[in-house]
Amino acid sequence: MRLLAPLLSVALVPLLVAPAMAVPRPSSIPLPDDFQPEGIAIGEGNTFYVGSLLDGDIYRGDLRSGEGSTFVDLDPEDGRVAVGMRVDKARHWLVVAGGPTGRAWVYDTRDGSTVDELELGPAATTFSNDVAITGDALYFTDTFAALIYRVPILPDGSFGATEPIEVTGVAAQTGGFGLNGIDATHRGWLIVNHTALGILALVDPETGESQQIPLSGPPLVPGTLDGLQLEGRTAWVVQNFANSVARVELSPDLTSGEVVEVIESDLFRVPTTVDLHGSTLALVNGRFDLGFPPPFGPGAPPGTDFDVVQIRP
Repeated sequence: MRLLAPLLSVALVPLLVAPAMAVPRPSSIPLPDDFQPEGIAIGEGNTFYVGSLLDGDIYRGDLRSGEGSTFVDLDPEDGRVAVGMRVDKARHWLVVAGGPTGRAWVYDTRDGSTVDELELGPAATTFSNDVAITGDALYFTDTFAALIYRVPILPDGSFGATEPIEVTGVAAQTGGFGLNGIDATHRGWLIVNHTALGILALVDPETGESQQIPLSGPPLVPGTLDGLQLEGRTAWVVQNFANSVARVELSPDLTSGEVVEVIESDLFRVPTTVDLHGSTLALVNGRFDLGFPPPFGPGAPPGTDFDVVQIRP
């Protein structure tokens, strides 16, 4: 029996080793200087994508390690622009709204190749801002027209011709920044925000009819509404120049809601869009206070730094 005691103590030694500590997420992940980002989307695992308003480049990084690099490196002569974006994980798509180009692009998230270039409308009059994805279509908001562009997804995974949806009702107001963020809902409607009005609205994708979602609690800030992310009945609304994100809890039928929290952070430097990774919000700072990029202005001064920030609501 005495001979067993040393063996037992040796066997217990590994149990006394302290467990490895989890490495915390970086609260700020740097992007390339002068990148001038706007849209962010989260893909598989910890992967995120951010697009450039200047030349359409796509940056891919890791939310855990903070490491990353340019994933889609375009020739500026291509004339591409990247505004709002979303990932379709099942199809390996990164869908990117093209702003004033009148186009949108679908990239393969595995290798960055261009799956398709979509024509939404005339470059002179179209500004596609953000995108929603459903099982059978892509939807893009037009910020300066009462239009949502529907691009059918065909059974073979290709795309049909663009179908403009004329928005009517409260969300149809134009003049200044109008329709901006968009997402699909579990009830078949689209949910949008309207920048100038400072409202959320539901849009019937079949008829284009819109209805405002009345909200209780602190009011949304007109003129600042930007990115929109819907998770179940929780809508996250980015308020860019207000440097905040509003958390809106919607009713089961989505026709009313309450602003239950307005999140502010010293990390915010005019955030533009948001995506949710587990219980963490990932936002990209557009820094529009330093200058709007073309076609609205000269952009931020040369050498300006940009980043993605992560916060726990």
